[in-house]
Amino acid sequence: MALIRYNPWQELNAIQRLFEDTRVPFERDFVKVPAAELTQTDDAVHLKLELPGMDAKDLDIQVTEKAVSISGERKSETKTEDKGTTRTEFDYGKFQRVIPLPVKIQNTDVKAEYKDGILNLILPKKEEEKNKVIKVNLEQPTA
Repeated sequence: MALIRYNPWQELNAIQRLFEDTRVPFERDFVKVPAAELTQTDDAVHLKLELPGMDAKDLDIQVTEKAVSISGERKSETKTEDKGTTRTEFDYGKFQRVIPLPVKIQNTDVKAEYKDGILNLILPKKEEEKNKVIKVNLEQPTA
């Protein structure tokens, strides 16, 4: 009798192929939120978001001391074709994403740039958050 190794990835690949071939009709109404990247320096928080195919005028960006809210709508380009079918994996529709910030920021001095589908926000930290040092008291055990 031959020994066959069990490979769980083989089953997952079969399931993935099944879903790729048979898309559910309601899936086109599902809109993904944009991917984000957050980095922090001594003076600011830098936030990048992927928003390909969007116009800057279709974005609404709101910033508080503790969070950034981004919303918008990616509109579908309706095309009619006489022959054949169209299959798309593009996401269309409204989206909103709220990203909590690790520190308080000065929301009146935010700088934004939108280029090649990438939104860059520079969120300056509040003065009291810069180089915030906290003294830790060490208690000595009593004998």
